[in-house]
Amino acid sequence: MSRTYPYPPGKSLVKWVSPDWLDQHLKDDDLMILDIQPNVHDYIMGHIPGAIYMNEGLLRVNRGGQPAVFVSPQTAQGLFSRLGLQPDRKVLVYTGAGPYSKCAAGLGDGLEQTMVAYALARFGHERILLLDGGIEGWLGARKKLTKVFPRTEVSDFPVILRREYFVEYEDFLDLKDREDTILFDARPTPSYEGQAMWIKPGHIPGAHSLPWRSLMDDKNSRLMRADSDYQAILGRFPLRSDKTVIVYCGTGREATNEFVFFKWYLGHPKVKIYEGSFTEWSSYPDNPTVTGPSPR
Repeated sequence: MSRTYPYPPGKSLVKWVSPDWLDQHLKDDDLMILDIQPNVHDYIMGHIPGAIYMNEGLLRVNRGGQPAVFVSPQTAQGLFSRLGLQPDRKVLVYTGAGPYSKCAAGLGDGLEQTMVAYALARFGHERILLLDGGIEGWLGARKKLTKVFPRTEVSDFPVILRREYFVEYEDFLDLKDREDTILFDARPTPSYEGQAMWIKPGHIPGAHSLPWRSLMDDKNSRLMRADSDYQAILGRFPLRSDKTVIVYCGTGREATNEFVFFKWYLGHPKVKIYEGSFTEWSSYPDNPTVTGPSPR
């Protein structure tokens, strides 16, 4: 399917761009490029010209026993300023699965793009681009990589925490079973239906299974599907524009793919992410879970 990039048209805090679009705008003064391949050695071996490196793992730490909570706004401000981010300068994010990033644990799975895009938006950036297809799409379009590291300068990025994007545990309890809420679990089907790595099996009662990988191209997890595919995928659910979409997964990472998809690709008016996700939910002994393919 052919899209006109940047996509979607009109105003959108996050947009998707093609390798050809990026190639034509590499030297734009108002564009900054972030390479977020999981292993810095892949960046060193070759990156898109002008890209600076950032590791996604800097964004989350332990808090109160929960192992993967977003860093504080103060920490985010220090990180983004060190990178040289500026609020009036577009940030393009891309990743890939280079030789050092491929492993059985899921590194290089493509979620780095949406994880960092969500984090940038969560902490107040409002001009974010995603490279549709990632570095694989760039190379597939016969674009060149470089080993030259661009010079950077420290900035003073003003973090503004966008609390409207996410729900914490107590708010989630109030929202998840409302008739005007639809809840999606972004984990793979086996994790949704049965025992996975968590202390409890199954999923949060009422959640529909929507594996994040089903929304992406079969061969490239950084590439969007055709819109006709999305109509077929989403047509199975009672999804209406007046419903609040809440997405969750294991630790909140897979769910960023669906948050970004619903909120900025589809433009759904009400989307939230339960960042604590199944890791937090299952850590409470009294919280029930459901096994099998049905929400309840």
